[in-house]
Amino acid sequence: MRPPASPTTCTYETVPRARSAPGGPEGKEEQQQNSKPESPLRIAILLNSYKSRLLPAIRASYERTIGAVTPPGGTQLTFYEPANNRGQFPDPARFDLIVLGGSNVDPRKSHSWILEVHDFLRRVRRDDPRKKILGICWGHQTIARVFGGSIVDAKQPELGVATVSLTEKGRQFFPEAAAEGSFRLQQHHRREVATAAPGFELLARGNQCLLSADGTILTFQGHPEKDAETARLRIHDALRWFGTDALDEKAWARFEQLIHMEHDGSMVWRRILEWARESPSLEDDSEEAIMDKASRI
Repeated sequence: MRPPASPTTCTYETVPRARSAPGGPEGKEEQQQNSKPESPLRIAILLNSYKSRLLPAIRASYERTIGAVTPPGGTQLTFYEPANNRGQFPDPARFDLIVLGGSNVDPRKSHSWILEVHDFLRRVRRDDPRKKILGICWGHQTIARVFGGSIVDAKQPELGVATVSLTEKGRQFFPEAAAEGSFRLQQHHRREVATAAPGFELLARGNQCLLSADGTILTFQGHPEKDAETARLRIHDALRWFGTDALDEKAWARFEQLIHMEHDGSMVWRRILEWARESPSLEDDSEEAIMDKASRI
């Protein structure tokens, strides 16, 4: 048996603009203090597509979309492929945020590698309940399944940019979208969360975005990591999902239009990266309460 392949890491840095200091040594000292670099936000990203030729493109899309909004201090992304490299999981202690990304496999299946992902999530919650976890699409659905929610086939699959309507809690969590009461994201799914797991709050209607009550797990059905370039790579799914005729030029033009619509992926990533640095607001921070919650997972 071959050892698991090594994960890949890339780092993005931002250089803060120099501020003109007022005259005198006190101003210079203030400038030096304000220019102290922040440590990079360390992000582990689990790519869960099984033997997909699109994995390099998916990885590049994460790099582009996160790199475009990298905060001061920078971000360091490390990619893992648990579906293809068995046993390849991050050490939670080395990361500020763990991302459970999309997949090309039904999240209701119980393949051995999927069960390993489930075990990994449970271990993180048990051993490090304050660790921030982000779920996207398959990750959103898998987190719901692991912690007691349910997943069903969607009545209507979604492909392309769609509007996500926020709850009042969601307006508070996404202040940039509060006025509109919604944001738009790339969508690509034919399954959905029917019932949120106990202890998760709805930030968006239709279980499109969920947040654990302790503020440590955030999940999206949509894809903040996808831009139009990446979304186009799976436009052919319309053949299976909608029965679209391969020769129907008008139908394909409509899907192209949906994929290339403006969306709020950058705004969502900004909020995610901000949230990743926030302290979790556990209802009861006592060691006994944390262990009790973990033991019930």
